[in-house]
Amino acid sequence: MMSEEAARDLIPLPEAGMNNEIPSNGSVPAIRVESIDKNSKDKERENPALLVGPCLNGDGKVNTGAEVGNSEVEYIESENLNDVEDVDTSLKTLLTGLDSKDWVLVCEALNDVRRLSLFHKEAMVDMLRNVISLVVKSLKNPRSAVCKTAIMASADIFKAYCDTIVDLMDPLLVQLLLKSSQDKRFVCEAAEKALKAMTMWVSPSLLLPKLQPNLKHRNPRIRAKASSCFSRSVPRLGVEGIKAYGIENLIRIAASQLSDQLPESREAARSLLLELQNIYEKAFNVIPPPVVNEDPETITVSEDPETISWEHFCQSKLSPLSAQAVLRVTNLTREGIVLGS
Repeated sequence: MMSEEAARDLIPLPEAGMNNEIPSNGSVPAIRVESIDKNSKDKERENPALLVGPCLNGDGKVNTGAEVGNSEVEYIESENLNDVEDVDTSLKTLLTGLDSKDWVLVCEALNDVRRLSLFHKEAMVDMLRNVISLVVKSLKNPRSAVCKTAIMASADIFKAYCDTIVDLMDPLLVQLLLKSSQDKRFVCEAAEKALKAMTMWVSPSLLLPKLQPNLKHRNPRIRAKASSCFSRSVPRLGVEGIKAYGIENLIRIAASQLSDQLPESREAARSLLLELQNIYEKAFNVIPPPVVNEDPETITVSEDPETISWEHFCQSKLSPLSAQAVLRVTNLTREGIVLGS
């Protein structure tokens, strides 16, 4: 008969790279961690924040290399970023790093994009189109660490380049709208922050036409985030900007969102309508007084200007159903304010 020791020797060992749960005795099995690059030891000394190694989950399982790698990437806030050591070297290697198959190198290149945007934005202007294209590629990366670093790079690009990237921002905008509505909370929060940076640093007169098509996007989550951005941007136009854009156009856009599928869209529309009502009643509801005598030498005008109420204005500019929906929102809110005062 085969001895007990010989029988144990015939038990196959688990293949390398497989994820194994911790045995009941509490010992931790060895796992194969995703290779960072061929000079991993040098990398560990240079950038310990990007180390990948086995660790335990709270449920007693061993994390895969990808999971640990994502959790151990250091996400540096913009105000804490240091300048690049050598601008010329960073520029020469930037596109290669952004397009690398090594995710750690991609994260490093994305952080260089952030540094160059904040400290040397003029130096990167000529390659900005290619840089934004590769940032968008990173936004689509399934690895959360790459995606979040790309989102943070997007926010710094908006802050640095403002209106100069308007013609390049369509694919960037769609990805940020999508990422801000995903399940992973830390990705959502970063994307929301980037969208707020966009509405802060890009002129609303240029941004609103970019946002408007996304209000009709087939993905309801993208519509909802676009509605929130639109609602935040309109007040930044100011009275003159709203006149130029057309307050009736803005009211129609907001009215169309009141019946949207998601509550976030509807809430953004209500908020925008209340803002527009407030602006209208302060600056738009007075029309020029009529001329009484048309004789050029003795022109006289009536003393009292004619006013058009918010209700009448909405009824004259919108379809009956849209006007009814808008007035229901604004009148109910006004009644609530009166009752609560």
